[in-house]
Amino acid sequence: MLCSGFNVVGFNWISSPAATELESIVLDWMGKMLKLPSSFLFSGTGGGVLHGSTCEAAVCVLAAARDKALKELGGWKNITKLVVYASDQTHFTFQKAAKLVGIPPSNFRLIETSFSTGFSLSPENLRFAIEDDIKSGLVPLFLCATIGTTPSGAVDSIAELGKVAMEFKLWLHIDAAYAGSGCICPEVRHYLDEVELANSISMNPHKWFLTNMDCCCLWIKEPKLLVDSLSTDPEILRNNASKSKAVVDYKDWQIALSRRFKALKLWVVIRQHGLANLMYHIRSDIAMAKRFEALVGEDERFEIVVPRKFALVCFRLKPKVEEEDLNRKLVEAIMQC
Repeated sequence: MLCSGFNVVGFNWISSPAATELESIVLDWMGKMLKLPSSFLFSGTGGGVLHGSTCEAAVCVLAAARDKALKELGGWKNITKLVVYASDQTHFTFQKAAKLVGIPPSNFRLIETSFSTGFSLSPENLRFAIEDDIKSGLVPLFLCATIGTTPSGAVDSIAELGKVAMEFKLWLHIDAAYAGSGCICPEVRHYLDEVELANSISMNPHKWFLTNMDCCCLWIKEPKLLVDSLSTDPEILRNNASKSKAVVDYKDWQIALSRRFKALKLWVVIRQHGLANLMYHIRSDIAMAKRFEALVGEDERFEIVVPRKFALVCFRLKPKVEEEDLNRKLVEAIMQC
């Protein structure tokens, strides 16, 4: 209601200094709650921006990675050589984003995962895929690692994948859309260990942080790469503040030009609840999921498909005879309730 009432159109700093400054502040607050290194924060050498969704964030970081690579390769004629890597558990929005920035769908590598690795992306399989592409004359561009995948809640190892990304000079993005909120709790934060190896990271407060739609945090180590890729400089928007390079113009950090006062909703959530209550909320959900997982494990009709890490419990009915559609029927019945 406040955002709509103020009707701020904060495309650049001078159009609404308060909206811009508050966004920078709450991004640093959120980053510090996640214990992100200073290289991702405005108080350090990086910075953050609020997008509407992970898809928007993905398009922006892919565009930045693409333009950086094409500049090094000698121009747009090489775009068909660029390759993006992810696991078969990675959210499909990254395939959509890659297509939107001009990466051929045939150059998107979905690397197979398995139960034996908890459905996380294997660094060995990633390395094999990269080496095969290099032999074929292609250029590895971008790797997405996920903290809490949508299908299974799987966690990719940032430390191991980060080493591969550094070796082959890939842009490493961490998608923590769902489970990132949980990392404000010390007992969950270890899933973000070695986050300093990444180029960018995103998480959605509107998923598990008591924040209403739409609100996606994106942090990036080198904001200049984002600005170089997305900036516009029409005469009607020129002003001394922007010219000084001492302020942030968020129009150059996103797809659209105009933007709403998204920072206000996250500011209200953090100020209203505080860190202790937000951690209580996360822990309560995890405790309920743990209890549900135990109840499912005690029922011989069901089985846990993959061990729980956060508040997502993946389970299914165990068919007494071969019946492929049994669990599909169960889902359909639940959806009709």
